[in-house]
Amino acid sequence: MRLQKLQISGFKSFSDRSELSFDRGVTAIVGPNGCGKSNVADAIVWVLGEQSAKSLRGDQMMDVIFNGSEARKPTAAAEVRLMLSEVTSANRLLSDDEGNREAVARNVEVTRRLYRSGDSEYLINGEQCRLRDVHDLLMDTGLGAKAYAIIEQGKIGQILSSRPTDRRQLIEEAAGVTKYKARRRAAELKLEASQQNLTRIDDIIFEVEKQRSALKRQAAKARRSKRLRDELRRWEQVLFARRSRVLADAI
Repeated sequence: MRLQKLQISGFKSFSDRSELSFDRGVTAIVGPNGCGKSNVADAIVWVLGEQSAKSLRGDQMMDVIFNGSEARKPTAAAEVRLMLSEVTSANRLLSDDEGNREAVARNVEVTRRLYRSGDSEYLINGEQCRLRDVHDLLMDTGLGAKAYAIIEQGKIGQILSSRPTDRRQLIEEAAGVTKYKARRRAAELKLEASQQNLTRIDDIIFEVEKQRSALKRQAAKARRSKRLRDELRRWEQVLFARRSRVLADAI
């Protein structure tokens, strides 16, 4: 993916809507101290899903909303829109069955908003989505909030002195295997959940079998009790009939 355009509104020092276009060949943002260069980098990291206020040089996430100045009122929300160009390859079959690959560009717009009420939302191409959808979209592109595409001042020394597992994560992101590892982990979690469900089903079957055996014994006792009760009633009828004949003969 390639960064094409950045729109910032109400984010940190950008009270008005500002738009930065990154044409091909643009490799740096140059300006004097205090002009907002770091805020541009923070805006990119923020819209990509950064959840740590300290990483954005703030105490809490609400600090990214423009708090006002002597000449301007505070804004009600912070919004950052990031326009990315995704270049893919498509197969075009020619009449002589010769395969030729053709580059196809697709624009993707990622938006993040944060309101003073604390509500926030993410959008992809104008449609509301989850943070996970943004992560899935940017996975293996190097553009994630924790990826290698945006490295602030002092980050290189931190990477070199970090633990091997942290450096491995960065290398895997650059190698493009993070998405497949995430998918494998998700599949493993589903398999574990299925295995747990099967274990619970086995436990349920065992308990049901125990109850079934008890119910079978109770049903057998109930049938035997009914049979004996019917037999007793039949013998009582015979006994009453004899007594009735004896009384009749005595009269």
